[in-house]
This record gives sequence, structure tokens and C-alpha cells, in this order.
Amino acid sequence: DFYAHRDEDRLVGRLAAAGAKREPTSRAVFERISYRRTPDGLLGVAAMPALSLADLPTAAPAECSSGSLWLIAAAIEKPGNLGAMLRSADAAGATGVLLADPMVDVFNPNVVRASVGALFSVPMAVASGAAVQHWLNERDIRVYVSSPDASEVYTAADLRGDVALAIGSESAGLDDDWLRDYPALRIPMRGRVDSINASTAASLLLFEARRQREPA
Repeated sequence: DFYAHRDEDRLVGRLAAAGAKREPTSRAVFERISYRRTPDGLLGVAAMPALSLADLPTAAPAECSSGSLWLIAAAIEKPGNLGAMLRSADAAGATGVLLADPMVDVFNPNVVRASVGALFSVPMAVASGAAVQHWLNERDIRVYVSSPDASEVYTAADLRGDVALAIGSESAGLDDDWLRDYPALRIPMRGRVDSINASTAASLLLFEARRQREPA
């Protein structure tokens, strides 16, 4: 009843061919079990992956000669922000996203929705901030952190090579463990506000890194 008639039957057929168990329900039951107020008639249940640092790619893809590009989402507390960051990471061709001390479950339905599927396409790992820093330092990945108090503008930094860009929460920013150990970059503010949305900041930094890596 909820289908928009956009190849849903074909998708269900592919799922069945892949071995998924199908369980039809009545309209009333589906409305109760669906998270959305306007469900589309398809709901999947699957095991959550471990998202371990050990499972991440160790380098950029072979076709990327300019090095790996990582986004560090540190203590992000808003599902919409985290989902949008994953979406931007995918769009910018990031190697992966490192979730340090996350304050929200990466599989929160609002993260999944805001990521528009990027949750399933971008390599990710969830770990403590200390573990993420150790992983980066072991691999000689240069880390830049974002801070409104930084002296260097983000467009002036060399973001080529193996680089990770760290964004903190909107309420507290990055903690001292990040600000003390790594060079900081700022995004210039020309208006009355002193900051921008965390996912917007992540997009600006990621696409500046991508711009620097593209052939002239």
C-alpha cells in the first residue's frame, strides 16, 4: 500500500535472490514498526558491522595519487550533523571517516536518513579519541583541527598527501587533546555569528582538500 511504484517489486526480488527473509505485514502493523510517519513500505533488519579501526583501508585507493583523506568527527552529538558529514565525505571522495568519542549512535535513524545512504558507502570506524590519534600517528597521517581561534586560514594550509581533518561538536568544539597536539585551521567569519554548522565546516574543509588534489 505504501509503494511509490519505483521498482520496489524488483528490489524485493533482488533481496529474495540474495537470501533475505521476507515478512509481509498488514498496513496497520507496518505503520507501527516503521520509524517514519510516512513509510515507503520497505523496512530492513540487519546486523550492525563492528566498525573497527583495524578494518579500515590502510591507504588511499590506487587511483588516488594525492594521498588519503580522512574526516575525524569528534564527539558529534547531533544525528543530522553526523549524517550530513558522512554525505559530504562521500561526495568529496574521502578515504574514510573516524568517529572519535561519538555522542550519537552512528546507526541512529536520523543519521541514516541525513547521510542519504553514504553511511553504507564510506569506510568508518568508531573508537576513543586516544585510539584514533594513535592510529593516525602510527600511519604518519597529518592531522589538522578546526578552531575559530586558529591563526591560519584553512585555504592557506597544504591539504595534500595523507591528511585527516578534525571537526568537533557544535556545543564544545574540539577538546584540548586535539587542540594541543595538532595545527589548527579556521574558517573566516564575516558576519555577526562566530561559527557555522559542524557539517558545513566539514564540507568546506573536505572540498578544499579535494580542490587542492585535483589537477590544475
